[in-house]
Formats: sequence, C-alpha cells, structure tokens
Amino acid sequence: MLPASAPVSHPNLKVGASSPQMREPSAPQNNCLAHPAINGEASSRHVVNFKRRRAAFAEVVGEGLAIVPTAREHNLYPYRPDSYFRYLTGFSEPEAVLVIAAGRSILFCREKDAEREAWTGFRYGPAAAREVFGFDEALPIDELKQKLPELIRDHPALWFAPGMDSEWDISILAALKSARDTRHAGKGAPARLYDWRDTLDVMRMVKDDAEIALMRKAAEITAAGHLRAMRTCRPGMMEYELEAEISHEFRRLGAGGHAYSPIVAGGANACVLHYTQNDCPLDASDLVLIDAGCEYDGYAADITRTFPVNGRFTAIAKDCYEIVLAAQQAAIAATAPNVPLNKPHEAAVRILAQGMLDLGLLTGEIDGVIESQAYRRFYMHNTGHWLGLDVHDVGLWKQTDAEGRESWPVLLPGMVMTVEPGLYIAASPELPDALASGIGIRIEDDVLVTNTGAEVYTHAPRSVTEIEEIMRTHSPDIPA
Repeated sequence: MLPASAPVSHPNLKVGASSPQMREPSAPQNNCLAHPAINGEASSRHVVNFKRRRAAFAEVVGEGLAIVPTAREHNLYPYRPDSYFRYLTGFSEPEAVLVIAAGRSILFCREKDAEREAWTGFRYGPAAAREVFGFDEALPIDELKQKLPELIRDHPALWFAPGMDSEWDISILAALKSARDTRHAGKGAPARLYDWRDTLDVMRMVKDDAEIALMRKAAEITAAGHLRAMRTCRPGMMEYELEAEISHEFRRLGAGGHAYSPIVAGGANACVLHYTQNDCPLDASDLVLIDAGCEYDGYAADITRTFPVNGRFTAIAKDCYEIVLAAQQAAIAATAPNVPLNKPHEAAVRILAQGMLDLGLLTGEIDGVIESQAYRRFYMHNTGHWLGLDVHDVGLWKQTDAEGRESWPVLLPGMVMTVEPGLYIAASPELPDALASGIGIRIEDDVLVTNTGAEVYTHAPRSVTEIEEIMRTHSPDIPA
C-alpha cells in the first residue's frame, strides 16, 4: 500500500533466518486466544510477550498512571481492537481499558453475561481475563468511571492520548479535575500530563520475535494470494474477479481478511495511486497492478505486483518494469542498520530518474532532474512506510528542529518497512509514442532490517522471467 525522539533498540529481539522461497502455505491454525479451556498452553506462550511489553511500558510510566482504551464498537463494521491496546494486551473484546498504575496492570472489561453471549458470542469476564492474559488485576468496565478519580490520585503524572477519542478526553479530564479538587484534603493529583503515543510509537517500531513470526505468516498468505491472481488472470476478466480470487486465498489460508482496501488496477487505472473501484475489464494488451495484503492475527502484510494480463510483457512494458525492479533492488541494498530512513528512498529515486531519462520522459542531467524534482511527474510518493499492526504503522519520520535543520531516524534491527518504488506514466500525446497511451507499474515487498542488512520476507514472483513462467504454465493460451 502506498506510503504517506530517536529510535531505541529492543533488548529482546532475535532476528531469525530467512524464509524459504515461494511455497504452498501451511494449513491455517487457530492462533487466537479464544477460550482459556481450549487454548491453554498456546495462550501462555502468547501472554508472555504481552506481559513483557506491558512491563517495558510500565517502566517508562514509572510512578505515574497510564490509561489505554481499546477502540469503540460500531455496529455497522466488523470490530477491530485499537492497535496500541492490542499491542499491550492481546485482548480483542470491545469495551475494555488497560490501566498501568505504578507498575501494576489493571484491565477493565465486560462482565460475563449469558444472555448477551447468546447473541454476540463468548466473553471472558474479569476473572478469566486476568488469569488468561496475565493482568495483575481485572475489574468490570462499569466500575471504571467511578474509580477513575481514585485511580488518578497520588500519581505524579498522567499518561493518556489526547484527541484520540473525544469521549475519553472528557472522562479523563473530569477525573483529573476531581482528583485535583481533593488536594485540600491531603490527596495528591498528577502535576504532569504525557501522551503515551510518543513512547508506544517508538516501542512498536522494533518488532519482537512474536510479531515477526506473525508478520511472516501474513506475508506467506499474501504472497499466495498474489500467486493465485497470476495463475487465474485472463483477458476479459473484470478487476473485481481477480480481487475475489485474492480474497478467497486469504480466507482459505486463515487470514482475517484484507489489511486494507485492495487495488486491482488494469491499464491506465494503475496511474491512479489510490484506485479501489476495481470494476473495469482487463484488456489483453494491458498490465494489471495489484496492491493487496492480508491481516493475520492483527498484523498486516503489504505486497504489490504488476504483470501483463495476457502473460507476456511487451518490449516497452518490460523496459519500464525492469527500471522499477532495479530501483527496488537499489532501495533494498541501501536498507541496513544505522542507515537513515531516507537513504533507501534516495537510492530508488536515482534509478527511477535515470530510467525516465533513458525512456525519453525527461531531458537534462540526472542531478538536475533530482534537484528540481522533475521526476515527481512520474513518481510522486515515498518508497516505503512502516509496517506492523497497522498497514501504515506508527513510527518516527523526518524531524525538523527549531533552526530548520532536518534529521531522519536511523534503521535498527527488528524494524519492518515496505519498499515500493513505482513508475506512473499517465496517457499524454506529449510522450514518446510507445508510452503515449500510459502505463503504471509498482513493485512492493516487505523488508525486515536485520543485524547485517535487510531481509525481503515476501516471496511472490517478481522478475519478468518468473512472472511469465507462472502465467504460461497455468494458461494454455499463452505461448512458450
């Protein structure tokens, strides 16, 4: 998917070996913490990671108090927990709040209710939630409003996320006022307010072993979806038919669904960066760009592939594709520990700009094309974004100090990002004849920063030879 304080290292990170190349993914497994009587040992393995994250966060909060609510439920949409809350708890029910108070973790959640569970499914209730998810304490969510002023008292600092949820802003500030109103009785109240997103954003940038394992699984399923699309693509199909093939593969292999709205863009539609209508026929002479990734146990994958609808690249399509592929390879080669975040992008831009000159899209010298940003007519987005619990995951970007000096965060082992250069040549009579009808190409993979460099852990066919071979093997209409 297209991209839109100093980082810290992670003491628990151990980067694993590279995944094998493209293969049939293993059968889906029940990876959720659905019921304590069913999941037992598996739940315990998961919970260790959440407890470790809570402990690291609690160390920063110190003697203060932090309030981290989950997302609100909306009846019109499938429920998804807030990503910060999920990162710290693994608890996926709505109407829940995590409180970190002087190192202790307290979950407020819904009580058991047999009548409601008959309509909407299993609930843990406070007692089981405390046991299964490893909280120090768990209480009914209905008690939180009354207890909040009492919880806030006598803590030197209050951590919350102002502006994230207006209703919580009102409740928390009202509780803070109540706590301060009792200071005359010898009760303390927080003198400092902090936004916990500043801390959790940095923590989430570096993935632990458990997160990396889930992201590898999401990538494995996503690659299988793209492979299925290549194998089934035929001229005359509708874009939404390819989308359906990918959706089928995601669910068949155990993913929760798409991590974002998929892009299936044939021909000139590929030059619309956020094209999601997916409702046009696929012409035999066109390329089709597919940007799609699944979500697996909360974690996203993000892959883009561009390939010929009829299974064979034309000469000009191949030339353009090879430029984008070379740009991606240059960006990946520039991805390594202690390298500033902007360096992979700069490496990709240099290859793309030279390619634009070679294709006759631009004139002049490469340094001038880059300095003037003339290349942005055909490549107008960044080369990647952070990836994790959200497809555009949280993390630090360019910082500008009071004197206007810019700095970028450096890459560290355990960080995960996409690398996705593209070339978007919208139809124009001003262009060279071979390109006048327009062409759009993007190649995107998910990359883990390792101790020595970068690992591309998304394994869908990427080279011209691989793509043509896959499509020729699975279509009797494509000549050898």
